Amino acid sequence: MSCSVVLGSQWGDEGKGKIVDMYAPDADIVMRCQGGHNAGHTVFANGTSYILHLVPSGIIHKNVINLAGNGVVVDPAALLNEMEVLEKKGIDFKDRFFISDRAHIIFPYHSAADKLKEKQAGSAKLGTTGLGIGPAYTDKANRTGLRMGELLNRDLIKNCVTDNLAQYNILAKYLYNSETIEAEPIIDEYYEYGKKLAPYIADTASIVNKALKDGKKVLLEGAQGAMLDIDFGTYPFVTSSNGSTGGAASGSGVSPKWFSNIIGVAKAYCTRVGSGPFPTELDGELGERLRIAGKEFGATTGRPRRCGFIDLVALKYAVMINGITHIALTKLDVLSGFDEIKACTSYLADGAAAEGFPANAADLAKAVPVYKSFKGWSASLSELGRLEDFPKEARVYIAFIEEFLEVGFSVISVGSDRNASIVLSGIFE
Repeated sequence: MSCSVVLGSQWGDEGKGKIVDMYAPDADIVMRCQGGHNAGHTVFANGTSYILHLVPSGIIHKNVINLAGNGVVVDPAALLNEMEVLEKKGIDFKDRFFISDRAHIIFPYHSAADKLKEKQAGSAKLGTTGLGIGPAYTDKANRTGLRMGELLNRDLIKNCVTDNLAQYNILAKYLYNSETIEAEPIIDEYYEYGKKLAPYIADTASIVNKALKDGKKVLLEGAQGAMLDIDFGTYPFVTSSNGSTGGAASGSGVSPKWFSNIIGVAKAYCTRVGSGPFPTELDGELGERLRIAGKEFGATTGRPRRCGFIDLVALKYAVMINGITHIALTKLDVLSGFDEIKACTSYLADGAAAEGFPANAADLAKAVPVYKSFKGWSASLSELGRLEDFPKEARVYIAFIEEFLEVGFSVISVGSDRNASIVLSGIFE
């Protein structure tokens, strides 16, 4: 089998972009499976920073074909802008990047609806990016959306936009007391987008399956993380797609029969953006120290991330639902200098030991983490090229994680650059 999956196993922002970039030279195709431009993957290579939102993280490698699958939702303006920025950094897209003709489109009324709903919710808001991701997936499920292959037909754009705005404008005017949106400018604008993106729209499912039959190596790239999966995450404080292994299959058109290794990317601690329960969150000075040391600010929004110690209960749950075969542990270097490091190994619920990972967000919000403490280390890890050279305390910490999860490591990352990592196994082995 020659298809492997890289996905987030926490609340997103685990460093998936770096891991995909590291493994991309071993692949012929890198394919993004779900999410929209609310996801931000940052890759540091040869002194240059690349921030990717819709374009797969394999684009930096010249010999790799990059696909955005049917599970992705696309804001054409955001995609064209991202491509322009990357082209200025020397990235060539010709014959190397294709978007599924079945991927759904984000329109301005999607982002407007997203922001209005969050505003009305007040303190109960979900903490979305306001980029229209959820409303676009809503229209997809409601069978009222438009797909990339239809962006080349002005009549289809007109019908979709006119019908959807008829409903949106009623809600905007009478429910939200907000301005309405005109259809014609959007129709013209998106038809022009279709012309510009026409060379990149393709049947990506057929492309990737032909490659697999021809013996090519494929790497599927997930966005967000397992704890934000709409089915298995901390619902309703989740994204609107499946950031799990199942989403990798349905969002790409690649059958699970092709899957070999499933790499779950996890930080050596935890972060979360937006609202929702986060059992190991650290308030005050310690949480701020983690945030600053780890540069924990969103690549897409710049929002500060909530920080805490690693949650092994949630991580073991992610291993189970995704069939994770290896963990890529990132940002271990951030923990250097902490006198004490903790790992959550169980929860208490109403004073008693909780069973597994709660399905109900309200139950998770009441969960009290039970920690195992580890002695910290002061030495920098970023210049160390072998696991054997790590301080004993760091080796004890990562050995415990591996034993607790019953899953081995494929990578241990100790810095932001692609070379600041110890690779323990190849993704196609």
